[in-house]
Amino acid sequence: MQRRDFLKLSIGTAAAAAFAPRANAQGAVKEIRIGYQKTGVLVITRQRATLEKHFAPQGIDVKWIEFSSGPPMMEAMNVGSVDYGAVGDSPPVFAQAAGAAIVYAAGQPITNGQGILVPKDSPIRSIADLKGKRVGFTKGSSAHNVVVQTLEKAGLTYADITPVYLTPPDAGPAFANGSIEAWAIWDPYFAIGETRQNGRILINAREVTKTNSFYIANREFAKNHGAILQQIVDVTTATGQWAEQHRDEVARSLAAITGVPLEIQAVAADRANFVIGPVTDDIVATQQGVADRFYKLGLIPKPIVIRDIVWRSTAT
Repeated sequence: MQRRDFLKLSIGTAAAAAFAPRANAQGAVKEIRIGYQKTGVLVITRQRATLEKHFAPQGIDVKWIEFSSGPPMMEAMNVGSVDYGAVGDSPPVFAQAAGAAIVYAAGQPITNGQGILVPKDSPIRSIADLKGKRVGFTKGSSAHNVVVQTLEKAGLTYADITPVYLTPPDAGPAFANGSIEAWAIWDPYFAIGETRQNGRILINAREVTKTNSFYIANREFAKNHGAILQQIVDVTTATGQWAEQHRDEVARSLAAITGVPLEIQAVAADRANFVIGPVTDDIVATQQGVADRFYKLGLIPKPIVIRDIVWRSTAT
């Protein structure tokens, strides 16, 4: 994948121009730009203003930028307009293969809340039944990895399905109107598909493979402002610990920030894992497996080494 292809994969040239990197002649951080999606610890962090409270005494503002999926966030981070954000396992693999300026700052195992949906009355009852079917998912997203590994589990290949690359907002209506016959997705869209779009879970991702989500930082930000990045990770981690014990409040936070109805976010919050930690050897190995699989399938243009971009804090 050439850099221009990665750009097309995510937000496109025109949209990328809208995210111009900030200028800071003095080198001091005056604003931190956080990328988030419609679920997860960063949404809760925004709603509780924990980063704002932490950094206000240091004279640092926090700016929040919402993305529909991980690939466009990675491109925005690559051009230096996002400092920190949360994504699934596949976006950073595609980004690293395209030479993006990112590092892994923290990891979070995914234990639930993503998988493949089919309509309730669909004749698709097993993974093998996906053969020849139109399967919708976001290219380069964690759902992409779920599809690949699910097919492998049933002895199928990527060529055995018709992949339909759609963003989550576009995939929902396509699933509801029958334009796609299966939908690989994550919460809260996973919960929306179940509760609002007559979906049935064909398979949960946890039944297929171990998956992780990640907290990614812009490489230059991590290099030049490691102490601040460590503070961001620490605050995010503490928010995740709080969320584990306050799921009702989490659902309300998610609904308030994202506009997704409370009853849907309650489903997502109840089954989510919010524990954040270092990028361990086990997580690196799992992520390396994703990268190796994508290279073997020709989805990325060259082999990559995940450990090469794992950030190690030197802050004290």
